[in-house]
Amino acid sequence: MNPRRFAYSLICALAALLALSSAATSASGPVDYNVALAAPERHLLEIRVTLPEGSARRDLQLPVWNALYQIRDFAQYVNWVHAADASGQALRVTKLDKSRWQVDGAAHGAVVTYQIYANSPGPFGAQFDAHHAFLNLAEILMYPVDARSSPVRLHFDRVPEGWKIATSLTEVTQSYTARDYDSLVDAPVEISSFRESDFDESGGHYRVIFDADPADYDSDRIVADLRKIVAAATSWMNDRPFSTYVFIYHFPRGPGGGGMEHAYSTAIDLNAEFIHENADNVDGVTAHEFFHLWNVKRIRPRTLEPPDYTKENYSRALWFSEGVTSTVENFINLRAGLTDEPGFLAHLGEQITELQRRPAHLTQSAEESSLDAWLEGDAYYRQPDRSISYYNKGELLGILLDLAVRDASRGQVCLRDVFRRMNADAQRGMSFDDSAGVRQAAEALAHADLGSFFARYVAGTDEIPWDDFFRSVGLHVERVSSAVPDPGFLASRNFDGPMSVIAVTARGEAERAGLAVGDTVIEIQGKPAGEDSHQQLSRLAPGDTLTVKVHSRRGAERELKWKVAGRDEVSYQVKNNESITAAQRARRAAWLKGEPETEAASASKPN
Repeated sequence: MNPRRFAYSLICALAALLALSSAATSASGPVDYNVALAAPERHLLEIRVTLPEGSARRDLQLPVWNALYQIRDFAQYVNWVHAADASGQALRVTKLDKSRWQVDGAAHGAVVTYQIYANSPGPFGAQFDAHHAFLNLAEILMYPVDARSSPVRLHFDRVPEGWKIATSLTEVTQSYTARDYDSLVDAPVEISSFRESDFDESGGHYRVIFDADPADYDSDRIVADLRKIVAAATSWMNDRPFSTYVFIYHFPRGPGGGGMEHAYSTAIDLNAEFIHENADNVDGVTAHEFFHLWNVKRIRPRTLEPPDYTKENYSRALWFSEGVTSTVENFINLRAGLTDEPGFLAHLGEQITELQRRPAHLTQSAEESSLDAWLEGDAYYRQPDRSISYYNKGELLGILLDLAVRDASRGQVCLRDVFRRMNADAQRGMSFDDSAGVRQAAEALAHADLGSFFARYVAGTDEIPWDDFFRSVGLHVERVSSAVPDPGFLASRNFDGPMSVIAVTARGEAERAGLAVGDTVIEIQGKPAGEDSHQQLSRLAPGDTLTVKVHSRRGAERELKWKVAGRDEVSYQVKNNESITAAQRARRAAWLKGEPETEAASASKPN
């Protein structure tokens, strides 16, 4: 080695050690958080952050995003920030940017207090009112930048009498602990007079929290289905990386829809009337969020590690992390006996229809849709000509990738094996390299080159030759034209926001009634607009009167009425081939079980 290069390397190494030493001593103990439920009628929380000894100047950051891939700038809800030393002497607080504050004189520790407004309902928000407190903690808790990796303690104060606390955090003497800030904020908290129905299954303990009117749900049915879902998922992955898992359910009578995964818990909101009409809707969301325990929470794209709470985290792999989770959701419910083959194929046809009806499937790839996830809060972006959903195309790509590796391996390998391999890598601390990492795992197992698949359908926008993929399981896709109701507008609901009108048919009845792009839909046919609104519209018939209540762009609330028109629309259905071979039947049986053919055949043999 060159002596000068050696000396330079030594200096760099010493500098790195000094930097690590400085970082290690900048915060000498745990960070303590106290959350006071201060004023439910005003949705106000008061937060106290006790900083350990460290640097004299400390920066505190409130995340700009959490739960959704959208910048939401939670600092907009911070009313004031104060700081004091251990003796109570006020310290100077300087605001550095919209979401970061700096405290001077904190060498011997400091107490930072602030007040924050919390009234964002749903699984992606933080809400405190007279009914409950549901908290995604990254939306209310600042972190000391130099102590993000320090141990943390969390305490709740001024909890109303009769309210209980549910979270997956470890409880220690009326407080909760986590190894660091990231672990802390990956555990939502429900504080209310909730009902709880716990059970044990396959060695795991499951807490099931219901914060809803008991008249709006059947807890016995939900828990019975939950048992089947968790048993099917853990056996499919041959893994259970927890001892206790927490399900938090909200069933609001107003808008509600969706779920949010966390390391050892999930929060799920579904409209009460929606689940009354079809209780199976709970099963689908639950299986999806539970499988995120592996795909996303453990099997993570390298581009999302570690989270950067100050800006967007771009990834090309959301089609896999979210979309293929939907693929597995359906296999789990098949294995659990909560759906059947006709239901599975009908759903598959609906997903193909959704993709094919969006002209943007010819211009935006699954990877580009993943990158553009941060635009989903914008109404124009959600128009069919502008974007596809990485959930929708990703779910279909999961099906096709499963069939592709089966074909390449002559039925010896399936999607489950790809997940098990990636999970084993994750247990060794390895994140995957976005789409290239998925391809690498699949090719290693199938012993085949899948480059064309990933280039054409994941990174590219080629039309998918559905029949070429489904032929091996004796199926084909039929294009069907039929008359359908045309409400005269398109509306899209953001994950944590209202349903907004993104297109109105020119010179149609809706436009003549006064509906305009940008209006917010509040009610459809007298029911709150929400997750089931599209199904509600699809049940109308040409000539029916449609009643819609909206907030106009000018802020006025109006009720509009018009006659529903009709139009011809193309849909896609997955059908049996006219003749099916024994090999195709065997492949399909294994496919529907989510297993390799040899394993499925062995399981079907009598003892």
